[in-house]
Amino acid sequence: MRHLRLILVLATIASFALSGPVSAAPGNQSLADGAAVQRATVDSGYALVQLNGDPLSTYVKTKPAQGKKIDFNSNTVKSYRAQLTALRNDFRQWLQANAPKAKITGSWDLSLNAVGVKLNGATLDLLRTAPQVKHVEYQGLYYPLDDNDPDLSIISAQLAWAQVGGDATAGAGVKVAIVDTGIDVTHPCFDDAGYAAQTQLGNHAFTNNKVIVAKVFNNKAVSRGYTAEAVQEHGTHVAGTVACNLDTPATVAGVDIPYDMSGVAPAALLGNYNVFPGDVTNARSEDILNALDAAYTDGFDVANMSLGGGAHGILDLLTDAVNDLDIANMVVAVAAGNSGPGHLTVESPGSAARALTAGASTVPHFVGSGLTVGGTTYGLAAGDFETVDSDLTANLGVVSGSIGGLSNACAALPAGSLTGEIAVLSRGTCTFSQKIRNAQDAGAVATVVVNNVAGDPTAMALGGIANEPTIPAYMTGLANRTALVAADGASATISATLSYFATANVDIMAGFSSQGPTDVDFRVKPDVVAPGVNVLSSIPSAFCDTTVDTGGCFAFFQGTSMATPHLAGSAAVVRAAHPDWAAWQVRSAIVNTADQGVLKDFQTGANVVTDVNIIGSGRENLLAAVGAWVALDPVSVSFGAVPSGSGQTLGYAVTLTNISGSSHTFDLSVGAGGGGVSYSLDTSALNLAAGQSASFTVWMTADKGAAEGGHQAKLTVSVGGTGEVAHAAVYTLIK
Repeated sequence: MRHLRLILVLATIASFALSGPVSAAPGNQSLADGAAVQRATVDSGYALVQLNGDPLSTYVKTKPAQGKKIDFNSNTVKSYRAQLTALRNDFRQWLQANAPKAKITGSWDLSLNAVGVKLNGATLDLLRTAPQVKHVEYQGLYYPLDDNDPDLSIISAQLAWAQVGGDATAGAGVKVAIVDTGIDVTHPCFDDAGYAAQTQLGNHAFTNNKVIVAKVFNNKAVSRGYTAEAVQEHGTHVAGTVACNLDTPATVAGVDIPYDMSGVAPAALLGNYNVFPGDVTNARSEDILNALDAAYTDGFDVANMSLGGGAHGILDLLTDAVNDLDIANMVVAVAAGNSGPGHLTVESPGSAARALTAGASTVPHFVGSGLTVGGTTYGLAAGDFETVDSDLTANLGVVSGSIGGLSNACAALPAGSLTGEIAVLSRGTCTFSQKIRNAQDAGAVATVVVNNVAGDPTAMALGGIANEPTIPAYMTGLANRTALVAADGASATISATLSYFATANVDIMAGFSSQGPTDVDFRVKPDVVAPGVNVLSSIPSAFCDTTVDTGGCFAFFQGTSMATPHLAGSAAVVRAAHPDWAAWQVRSAIVNTADQGVLKDFQTGANVVTDVNIIGSGRENLLAAVGAWVALDPVSVSFGAVPSGSGQTLGYAVTLTNISGSSHTFDLSVGAGGGGVSYSLDTSALNLAAGQSASFTVWMTADKGAAEGGHQAKLTVSVGGTGEVAHAAVYTLIK
């Protein structure tokens, strides 16, 4: 039997080459913040066109006297209005002659002398050439302002809720199975006040009318007295991301979070299918299969599996089970794994073709201390290590090296070289414990570890050496490295007061996020990316200091474990909105409407990532998913591995279903390719009635001697006048 592990970045479970282990244990590890989220700010399909001449409000002959209003009945106002109408008509005629597909959608003469235009292919530069035009710009997109959950804003969850009946009912009637370490039913995230009475299954000591099932799956459950109780924190955190009750107040290490958190599907019901009971940290294949079958039999619509293990190619029976359950109409969201960076690192069962597989990106917030140097304060995240009890002031002692001017301090440092100083060194190569112990042995009174990947600092895990360090230790962001290196020897103060930090580090790919393609058949994975770094959610009260964290225990975790429940919660919202959609259609709606061009690389946090085996279809957008027009099966097209010298032409059938509710002609296109690999389609359009399906073929031609490596393209589905309504990755590996 294979053993599967939790997909959470834990010191005792997973680490990755770019850094020391990362802890997700609670306590002082408040990390992450929620700053401005990158969303579309303009609608490039529509323009606002300002015409020559002042509007009524400012024209010298029509503007009102101070303290008065415009007299719309005056002859002067009527006459000028007629002039503006004539000007608009002139522009309308010009538009018909020069951009016949463009349409005027609105007109104004009071606050602006302007018209709205649906461009339908016309450009702003063309409109600017009209003699009646003063100024042209794309129409802006605006969103309701609120202080709600920042990771929900990233995926446009609040906007999606508004489209499907409101936030209080998002996910209502849908049941989501959490195949994990259990759910703390006493947590306020899962308070069942206001929920209708439900049939509760399993051990009723761990159920209520919100968490309606509590079952344990382990072959030694009876002999060892295992129950469904949430002894570990992982499952409760995952469950909170899926369906924490709407607007649940949260504190972390005594710091009040400035928004009330919610799950992605706050009204959904949950099931506790505990495959990691007690202190068990791995589960056999049969434990997972038993839990999945039980969840399906119990009537659950969605399953979340934030776990993974080594993939075993296409003969992996657990991936077969996931595929079969999708066919049987249960969406199964699975973590891609924390084995990145690097291709071919996706884990099982996230490698399943019909799994809804999640990669991880950043949420821009954390709770931590401040390091003040020369009037500038830098955010510090703590973790398992000691923190200062009162403000600590000392000189910075930079440990010089080749990593942007810093050393990773994995070797012993000269005795006394850091006496009385706050050591500054780099993350990487060895454990946090080892490098901090080396700084302490050199006389440091505290240590600041500079992150070696872009984004916010994360909590550091204690462990890995016999002689653990005892000095305070923190992490700070990579963006602060240059300034701190330059401040060597300067006086600095570490604040004992914790604060909530909001940053701009959104949509950065996690370095640890596993990448495709899958082994053996070389399919695109992950399918889509969701927030998975510095995700705030619920954990059992046993992991918090209840004297400072009153009303519930919360923590910031990171891992593809944290991305997966965003997808499971999204599946619940989509299914609640469209109960007649099949599981594969729900899955496609989430995958094939994802936002592209927003995810950045973990090395710099600035360069846009386009590799489909890192980002899948992009970062999920729940608003787009609930309004999906089509479903694609499969959600991506992979031609597998083709020998470089073979010179092959292969076809791949894709089924497209019209799920929009109206008849449409869907235009199809695919990128041309390059490097000796080209792509084409057997048709350019499908005319489908509501609910109708049709298949088309994507063709790949690999020339003899085509360049080795991955070759990708974008398959686009669009509707005239609306534009793109879905997209999918197309991939070929030349070997």
